[in-house]
Amino acid sequence: MSSSEGTDDWKHGGVRVIPADQLDDNTAQTAGMSRAAAINFARVGAQKIWAGTVTIHPNAKTGAHHHGHVESVIYVVKGRARMRWGAALEYTAEAGPGDFIYVPPYVPHQEINALEGEDLECVLVRSDQEPVVVNLDITPAEAPESVFWVDHGHPHPHKA
Repeated sequence: MSSSEGTDDWKHGGVRVIPADQLDDNTAQTAGMSRAAAINFARVGAQKIWAGTVTIHPNAKTGAHHHGHVESVIYVVKGRARMRWGAALEYTAEAGPGDFIYVPPYVPHQEINALEGEDLECVLVRSDQEPVVVNLDITPAEAPESVFWVDHGHPHPHKA
């Protein structure tokens, strides 16, 4: 195909820009956070990914939940995220601006805004279009264990 072929299709079916003030909050929600979709099938025709934003207000935390078979990546834009996960939310780790958080399928987790005076703002990307949010009734562990491990090749300097 030459570079001029298919350009009419590319004009309306190619790159899309979703302005920040046009995100869609009509998506699955969890108590304590606000999710808004930017990229999904309904908005841009995406087939395999979902992307949007998450905002958690100061001192707020979400309810425990998981996303079924879907993998999630959270990128912290502003604030400090404290993640808790596990059957009793017994593990914890924190992330700040520029950090990425990976949440595997079916892992019960909870997002917490660790700062008192500012919103926690994140970008969220998921491996599927399904808006799977399974809210859970979990009694959290009293004293979660801090986890500093990244991977075998890049352990945290304070690894326990």
